[in-house]
Amino acid sequence: MTEENSTTLHLSVAMTTKEVDEVNETQTIGGNTTTPSSYWYYWNTGIYVEVCVIIIAVVGMAGNGLIIYALVASKQHKKHALIVNQNVLDLCSSFFMAILYAVQLGKFTLTGELGYWLCMLLFSENLIWSATNGSMVNLAIITIDRYLKVVYAVWSRKWLRPWVVRSAMVFPWLAGFAYNTTIVFLSSAVINGRCHSYELLGYVDNIISISFYVSFFYFIILAIFIFCYGRILVKIRKQARVMASHNATGPSTAQNQSNQIQSNVIKTMIFVSAFYAIAWLPYTLYIFIFGTMIIPGLSFFDDAFHAVTFIAFFYTAANPFIYATKFDPVRKVLKKLIPCKRTTVQPSTGA
Repeated sequence: MTEENSTTLHLSVAMTTKEVDEVNETQTIGGNTTTPSSYWYYWNTGIYVEVCVIIIAVVGMAGNGLIIYALVASKQHKKHALIVNQNVLDLCSSFFMAILYAVQLGKFTLTGELGYWLCMLLFSENLIWSATNGSMVNLAIITIDRYLKVVYAVWSRKWLRPWVVRSAMVFPWLAGFAYNTTIVFLSSAVINGRCHSYELLGYVDNIISISFYVSFFYFIILAIFIFCYGRILVKIRKQARVMASHNATGPSTAQNQSNQIQSNVIKTMIFVSAFYAIAWLPYTLYIFIFGTMIIPGLSFFDDAFHAVTFIAFFYTAANPFIYATKFDPVRKVLKKLIPCKRTTVQPSTGA
């Protein structure tokens, strides 16, 4: 493959304004070999962005960890296994994110076979995006699960056996890791001691890859949200009208409680899905415009890209707090963890 065909999207954009020799010119600073542009960027803006990402990753780890604990403590983890899986995926994504960006502060030079595998698994953000994309797939599976249980209640009770749920929990992990690992191994390499990820695909292959990513991980998943929750809301309204027409006899207390729990879960997941659509929109638009070169001059190293990435990662960190405020069993457990000091008012004894 010639240099022209193998130049990555990242590097090709940078080279539109500079000569190839100028871009490849290196200098040694503090024992590390870097390009002047990357060194200047790192010390002016990059280090602050990386520190912010580490902070939000730690918040995501703590938040998702608390929600998992609350689900187990409230004995809801078996009833809502897919939601637990969602938080575990987000926890792993936050964990790998904190590890990677903390290691990147050292600006290590990668060499040999160890450097190659560190690039493929860690510095390429493979593990981060494997968990993150798995989380996206899992969120769609939760939506389909709720859709089947509400709209096709009889069918779901017959066919949605525990082994089906367990298989559905494993699938996002396999899908996320298989997709990202394939892309990373095809498009990444260690060059001059640095890991260049998603940079070695040809222009056509890159367009295909980005088009698939944008279509599947945003628009198709968003379409699943809209269709499933739209049908769910229609079904719930019909059920409400039927219940209102039989108000004289009324459902049992247990049935009322079951309906309330189901409604609460659905409201929570609608809120999570809406937050997903908003938080991931800037990132999706950026990589689509970047990949198709509609606006030349964009790169994966400028402040705009880091801003949209930060918003996307903010979803992973903030998502647990939606469960904490909207999901009753989780909220009750978390309230018990808050220390409350009760002060007793002493009666006045007078002068």
